[in-house]
Amino acid sequence: MRSLFSLRPISLAAGLASLALAAALPANAADLPDLKGREVVVVTENAYPPLQFVDKTGQAVGWEYDAMNEMAKRLNFKVVYENVSWEAMIPAVSNGQFDIGMTGITIRDDRKEKVDFSDPYMHSEMRMLVSAKEDRFTDAKSFAADDDLLVGAQPGTTPFYVSVYDVLDGNEANPRIKLFETIGAAVQALRAGDVDLVLTDSTGGNGYVSAYPDTYKLIGEPLGAEDFGFIFKKGSDLVEPVNAVIAAMKADGTMDKLNQKWFVDYKMGE
Repeated sequence: MRSLFSLRPISLAAGLASLALAAALPANAADLPDLKGREVVVVTENAYPPLQFVDKTGQAVGWEYDAMNEMAKRLNFKVVYENVSWEAMIPAVSNGQFDIGMTGITIRDDRKEKVDFSDPYMHSEMRMLVSAKEDRFTDAKSFAADDDLLVGAQPGTTPFYVSVYDVLDGNEANPRIKLFETIGAAVQALRAGDVDLVLTDSTGGNGYVSAYPDTYKLIGEPLGAEDFGFIFKKGSDLVEPVNAVIAAMKADGTMDKLNQKWFVDYKMGE
């Protein structure tokens, strides 16, 4: 999903550069493209806290919902949300069933062959989420060395491929990898003791640890970094407006406020 969930550190020089960029970028919605109330169908999985999930009241909430709602306001489009499984999302967006997909999707070259990506809206690192009481291994190498240890993963996701190729032996059918329909189900299996490790981006990992510090912890060094983007059908005319509003929201501090709300202040267990 960065001390503040591994957001890239900002130096003084970078801060000055950001101020200069902000001065050059659109200051308000009037300077952004106007989509004239157009309906835009956005699909998500609702299974990736704190980016998007269903809270205890039954409401779909999260960082991406707040960001998309703000984008809709600034670009003047009517957003309609739909829900679909991760496995179906990229094909469904690719064939035009939905206009935009959002679920913490890592920007990758193989996926670019099927869909267009927005510019990155978030940078994250891959982390090892384990039981708070775990003491049998401390990093990827010591995990891989014990054949009795199991990792839970969602097929087709970045954590799955990192588990296969960076932690284990490169065999996608390795019986040490237990497959789950969602990342949330894998984390629940970790909690129940059915698996010993779940790889997650740092946004989600820190969210779980913050909410349940007596249940989970993060160990080891990051296993690589990734950028998240929204996805669109190839050639979509929405890519340019969305990139413009992402830049504006980064420049005016909106993204930082969302990071503070969902990765620092929000407690998933409450």
